[in-house]
Amino acid sequence: MSTFTCWRGVKAMLFAFSLLSHCQPVSAAVRVYLTGVPDYDWNYGCVGTASGNLMGFWDRHGFPDFYDGPVNNGLAPLSSVTPYKDISQMWASPAHVNDYYSDYEASFDIYQSAGREDHTPDCIGDFIGLSQMKWNDMAGECDGNLDGFAFVFWETNGARRVNFAPTSGDGKPVRDIPSGMRAWSQWRGYDCETFSQLADVNPTKPLDAGFTFADFKAEIDAGYPVLFFLQDFSRNYRLDAGQRKVNPHIHAYLGIGYYVDNYGKQYATVHTSWASGPQQILWSTNNWVPSDLGYLPLRGVVGFRPIPKIVNFAKDPQGNRVLSWHGPAADVYSSTTAQTTRVHGYVVEVASSLLPDSFQPVSGVLLTNTFTVTNPPATAAYFRVRLVKP
Repeated sequence: MSTFTCWRGVKAMLFAFSLLSHCQPVSAAVRVYLTGVPDYDWNYGCVGTASGNLMGFWDRHGFPDFYDGPVNNGLAPLSSVTPYKDISQMWASPAHVNDYYSDYEASFDIYQSAGREDHTPDCIGDFIGLSQMKWNDMAGECDGNLDGFAFVFWETNGARRVNFAPTSGDGKPVRDIPSGMRAWSQWRGYDCETFSQLADVNPTKPLDAGFTFADFKAEIDAGYPVLFFLQDFSRNYRLDAGQRKVNPHIHAYLGIGYYVDNYGKQYATVHTSWASGPQQILWSTNNWVPSDLGYLPLRGVVGFRPIPKIVNFAKDPQGNRVLSWHGPAADVYSSTTAQTTRVHGYVVEVASSLLPDSFQPVSGVLLTNTFTVTNPPATAAYFRVRLVKP
């Protein structure tokens, strides 16, 4: 009897020690996030609000022509509280609301009901298809977008779909979020690269495919926020009263950073589109929103990378040439170093021809958006600005 009791006691002690050892921290926690990201409150849809946070960030970090409205003297503010509430016109202009937005989840366009033409696109929502019921059979899922909703075309095998421009059966453009962001950026005078990709936690694509937490870290480390698209994996549409396929419940966050705790758990830091401040979402969770809003996991992501643009090349009074450009200028904070670092730099290069190998640097790595070329070439020359990591 005593031997049996002793054996059980040793067994229990070993088991307790095993549990304790598994609970020990595996490494120091790491927190990394982009600084200066707007956190606007919900207005005319979560996708529009998240897109406004994204484009407001870039307006503040290297692309001043993304927003030029009256709010905050033309600089996208960090919040949409009074007196900045009209920043929502960046994604839902008065014309957009007048033509498309009747009420949240409404399934008709006002301009069609009134028997008139809609307006020329003038805000983010116009370009991404927000609140517009213009299209039929979008990837076999939805027939247009309810008020406050937008759509994404995904590569169902989990691959990244870059700069995709969807069209309808008759070849006319169909706007989704990534293609619309690219069209809006070009309308504002800048080029960009966009992509959509199903998340690795999405069970509808192959097991070893999809956008991973490591991919998200890479985007943040490189200075690029990511839009998260939340949707029930099993519901691609719902039927309205007229039996038309309409959007299922969705939500959109803007991913602005990541956190890995000292047990190795991986979290995305997001702005929720509700002006609720930075929130931590466990990457592997099957519900990315508060439980009272239902089951909404991470279906996939939309990436947006604006491209530098030379805006001026003028002669100064000394005969030098002053080169100016707009381009990414993001700052990333890391808890590892307890410092904020500029992650976009530029090198100015010159060549006598447009052959790629002929360009040579004439500057070091610059953290500004201007450079003075002293003693410029007397003969014809080509200058370019190359984006690099400092």
